Amino acid sequence: MNRTAIILMLGLAVGAGAHTVYYQMHRPKGLDSLEGQLTWIRDELKLSTEQYARIKELHEASSPRLQALAMQVARMQDEFTAFETTRRTSDSVDFLEFAKFVEMRRTINRQCMESTRRLVLATANVMTPQQRAQYLGMVAAAEPLKPERIN
Repeated sequence: MNRTAIILMLGLAVGAGAHTVYYQMHRPKGLDSLEGQLTWIRDELKLSTEQYARIKELHEASSPRLQALAMQVARMQDEFTAFETTRRTSDSVDFLEFAKFVEMRRTINRQCMESTRRLVLATANVMTPQQRAQYLGMVAAAEPLKPERIN
C-alpha cells in the first residue's frame, strides 16, 4: 500500500512538472511590455507593416494617459485601504469623505473605460474586417464594448 502511494505521488509530481515546463516553454515572450503585446497582436492577427506601425503609434500616443489613470487607480486603492484601516481601528467612518471617495473612484473608472474603449476602436479601425472581428473577439473577453459603428 505504501509503495503504491509513493509511485502514485511520484507520477503526479512528474506530470505536474512536465505540464508546467511545457507551458512555460510555449508561453509567448514579453507580454508584460507594450512592445511584446503589440508583437503578439501583430503575429496573431497577421498585421501588415503599415497596420502594425499605425497601431503601435496609437498605443504609444495613448500610453501616457492610460498610465496616469493607472496611477490614479492605485492611489484610490491606497485611500480605500486607509478608509478601511480607520474604520477597523476607530470603528467610525466619515461618510461625507467616503462619498467623495466613491464618486471620484466612479469618475476615474469611467475615464479608464472610455480611454480603453477609444483605443480599442481606433485600433480596430486600422484592421481589415476579418482581423477586426478576431481582435474584438479577443478583447471582448477582457472588456465588453458598447456596439458602435466601426468604419
